[in-house]
Amino acid sequence: MADTPAVKDAIALVGRRRFLDAILGTGFASTAVAVVYPIWRFLIPPPSGEAATASTVAARLADVKSNSGLVFKFGTKPGLLVRTPEGEVRAFSAVCTHLNCTVQYRSDTSQIWCACHNGVYDLAGNVVSGPPPRPLEALTVNVRGAAGQEEIVVSRA
Repeated sequence: MADTPAVKDAIALVGRRRFLDAILGTGFASTAVAVVYPIWRFLIPPPSGEAATASTVAARLADVKSNSGLVFKFGTKPGLLVRTPEGEVRAFSAVCTHLNCTVQYRSDTSQIWCACHNGVYDLAGNVVSGPPPRPLEALTVNVRGAAGQEEIVVSRA
């Protein structure tokens, strides 16, 4: 009875059906993973790639002229070193608090400016105008070394 054509057709039908069920099941599982994985990565982000930089040498004091600014690397983000017209050295995170653009020092107005949306900060890092919601992060500045060879060391406050 196992050799009858009806039995052979039934066995072939069950084999094709299992094959199609496996294909459909794999498709549904793949779709579920494709939907759930991005949501999971959003809710549980990976550990930060931020380097644990506590301080760095930003520049030599002789290289930063009065009423000028210098963008330097502070960990994985840019920092802004400003020497005021009076000669005081200040440092800030160079990341705008509005949309994370890099800010720069404008010597003509003696202000820190973000070119993305015309945000303006004063020399204390406070918002003067534009869309930035909060002030720039201030960094601590120390000048170290012998006369003529002083280095500006910037660290987190």
